[in-house]
Amino acid sequence: MRSIPLKAKPLDMETGRHIVVLHEQDAEELGHFAGDRVQLATPKAKLVAIANTTKRMVRKGEVGAFIEVAEALGLKLGDTLSVTLVPRPRSVDFIKKKMSGQQLTTEEIYAIVDDITAMNLSSVEMSAFVVAEVIQGMVTSEIVALTQRMVSSGDRLELNTSPVLDVHSIGGVPGNKYAMVAVPIVAAAGLVVPKTSSRAITSAAGTADVMEVLTNVTLGMDEIKRIVQKVGAVLAWGGAVRLAPADDIIISVERTLGVDPRCQLLASVMSKKLAVGADRILIDIPTGPGAKVEAMDQARSFAHDFMELGNKLNVQVEVAITYGGQPVGYAVGPALEAKEALETLRGNGPGSLVEKATSLAGIMLELGGVASSGMGRQMACEILNSGKADQKMREIIEAQGGNPDVKPEEIPIGDKKEVILAPHDGYVINIDNACINEIARTVGAPRDKGAGLRVMLKEGRKVSKDEPILEIYAKHETRLDDALRIVKRNPPITIGGMLLEKMTHRPRIG
Repeated sequence: MRSIPLKAKPLDMETGRHIVVLHEQDAEELGHFAGDRVQLATPKAKLVAIANTTKRMVRKGEVGAFIEVAEALGLKLGDTLSVTLVPRPRSVDFIKKKMSGQQLTTEEIYAIVDDITAMNLSSVEMSAFVVAEVIQGMVTSEIVALTQRMVSSGDRLELNTSPVLDVHSIGGVPGNKYAMVAVPIVAAAGLVVPKTSSRAITSAAGTADVMEVLTNVTLGMDEIKRIVQKVGAVLAWGGAVRLAPADDIIISVERTLGVDPRCQLLASVMSKKLAVGADRILIDIPTGPGAKVEAMDQARSFAHDFMELGNKLNVQVEVAITYGGQPVGYAVGPALEAKEALETLRGNGPGSLVEKATSLAGIMLELGGVASSGMGRQMACEILNSGKADQKMREIIEAQGGNPDVKPEEIPIGDKKEVILAPHDGYVINIDNACINEIARTVGAPRDKGAGLRVMLKEGRKVSKDEPILEIYAKHETRLDDALRIVKRNPPITIGGMLLEKMTHRPRIG
């Protein structure tokens, strides 16, 4: 195909893809249409990028290269490039095949993952793939291939030790900061836990968002290895390293669309765990009204899928189905959750968080062989109550560059605050998880670390009229106003009495 020489014009903007812009006259000369691919070649390197056209951003004879392309090719202003029109990748046809409901071969899935990793797919094509996963799903063989290719497409953490444990919650429950307590407990018992986490997709805070309040989570592979070898554990952001990089690109699309397809979730979790060398994995599936998985039969089906996938990938997987019908603890949002996690480690945490963290830590202690069957939770509680978990968390925070002596009360939260009062006497009969997450995200979580909310009472608790039931925190007044409109339209906490409804029958006269 015909090539033309163009001068590089680096553009100071990230796009998340390999994207360039051509002047419309150069595009016409190439026979290019908006969204077509071009190969960019220098004497030292070449890559394929998606090209769009412009009249003003670049002049004729120039190619505008956004940050990802400019860095990949080492471009400087005025460098000469050879630009060639190339056909769209075959993986687009495989995406269309999945959209029609057909099963993909291993080679076809590998091709899709490779093009995702190489940033060869447009935003529209990526979205089509994610939506196809939501609607059509995948069989086990497809998920195995997806997982394996996502692992092999990135870097791997080599610790040269066993066992290596890891834990992951599929999420969907507000305030699910269990890992901030469970990981230090397990590491304090002498086990190795290289915990990498994603940022929030649809919730108010992921583990990485919460840990970032206390210390640096953007760690390189060498740093993660050094910290794990030094203190036995890490709580880091997986997106900062090339652990299954295709997964991080897909997650960015999921976050934009507000979806989390089951097959991709399975592959995402397992690929990240395999990439850090985990050979014993615990999966937490919160279940209940308003959770991502609402019914026990769904949870058991999900658990079966995880264990089957683990068997196919030759790793030991255990699954815990936990209660997810209301928030874990009381705090929702990065800073508020970080405060609550530290309080829990220092002996003053809410019962639901203590129970969940020690239960999951107990299973991991048994998986790691340091606690006998059925005795893991008791050992986890002893470690927590002794202060050893708190000391281990301090070591982790310091090793990652934070202040190990930080006190919960020193953590700043949003200075704009609104207290929601009970409209009448009664009992808390329902807490709407989805609405709690919506409110927390509306006030700015997780981007604004101090934004979020605190649930004052849990289900079953008696409440009096005008008693505080919710505290909302924000950095910006406008965001707080938006959240209050949500509360008014859809109250997240339902107060009711023992009498649900009165029905009267009046006999007809005459």
